[in-house]
Amino acid sequence: MKLNPPVALLTLIAMASPLALNAFVPAMPDAAAALDADIATIQLTFTCYLLTLAIGQLITGPLADYFGRRPVLLAGLGLHTLGSLLAASADGVEMLIAGRVLQALGGSTCMALARTIILDVHGREGAAGRMGYVVMAIAIAQAIAPTIGGFLNLWTGWNSIFYMSVFMGALVWLVALRMLPETSRARSDSLHLGGILKRYGEVLGSGQYLGYVLSTTAIAAAFYLFVGSSPYIVTDQLGGNSAVFGSWFLTVSLAFMAGSFLSTRLAKLFSVDQMVLCGNLLSLLGAALLLGLSLLNALSLAGLFLPMALVIFGRGLSQPNAQSAAISSSDSSAGTASGLMGFIQLLTGAVIAQLVPMLLDYGTTLVFCCILAAPVVALLAHYSAWRRRHDNAAQ
Repeated sequence: MKLNPPVALLTLIAMASPLALNAFVPAMPDAAAALDADIATIQLTFTCYLLTLAIGQLITGPLADYFGRRPVLLAGLGLHTLGSLLAASADGVEMLIAGRVLQALGGSTCMALARTIILDVHGREGAAGRMGYVVMAIAIAQAIAPTIGGFLNLWTGWNSIFYMSVFMGALVWLVALRMLPETSRARSDSLHLGGILKRYGEVLGSGQYLGYVLSTTAIAAAFYLFVGSSPYIVTDQLGGNSAVFGSWFLTVSLAFMAGSFLSTRLAKLFSVDQMVLCGNLLSLLGAALLLGLSLLNALSLAGLFLPMALVIFGRGLSQPNAQSAAISSSDSSAGTASGLMGFIQLLTGAVIAQLVPMLLDYGTTLVFCCILAAPVVALLAHYSAWRRRHDNAAQ
């Protein structure tokens, strides 16, 4: 067994859940018709996945800190594969939802522990560059999943999407069984609820951790705001349709991939905090351009998507570095810190999804003001974390 798990394996592990989440989206209407379910009910297959993904990351951290990374990750991959098989063979919407919940529960383990294992093996500075590969892999999975799911649904039916997840999950499980070592250097000594809450309290008590988490979550919030509002802006204000939206949205996905890839290249030249600052400043510039075009009544498809691509390019630079810095702020509970960070980000996304329609009632300018506020908050949060880190180092 290798001493260090290959980064390629960890990127595949991280891709499993976002691929499963997004690949089914284009097939939901056909699945609803096949299972005789209404749209509101079939939507639960998406909503329950997100909620389980958020809650699952809270569970994953303490389990990984207690039992170790390897057994928890292998169990998670197994659950994800089992859930995919259950969903693929579903003959009713209830069974499909149950399969999606199991998928997400296993997928939450994959997303949280891929980051934690990289930090275990490579340390704070070394993890930043490699974390970029994981972020880029997730971005690629999110970008290509709807296309893959759409074609599979068209050619062989919606069930085949889940068989794809069964195949991928089983393959990654077998490779992980052979090539994934235990990477945890320190274990927690209790799984009692009091001990778990204590560890969460210790993690949340770190101002440095909260600063980095708030920084990366704020930039993610800008993305959630854009995703929730831009389809309506394209259709109602810019005269486009869903195909036009999908084509232009590729610029945002590609920008995220490019930023994440560049982050891996620059990790050896710049410090973690320099990369976070640079990424946040680029996001601020993109958001300011977006708001400026709106105020000048000069918004167009290019004026909507290209400034947002700059915001998300900055996110690609800052996110892997901010995430590795946040997790490394808690040396003894890295799994708990990683899971809590994932929970905070997913919960933020769910809340914003509900707020976007209300914001749109007041006009797109308010939405763009909120997008601009996100990198401002990120910069302030990062500065706070940076100051606390240097103060701690000086003591």
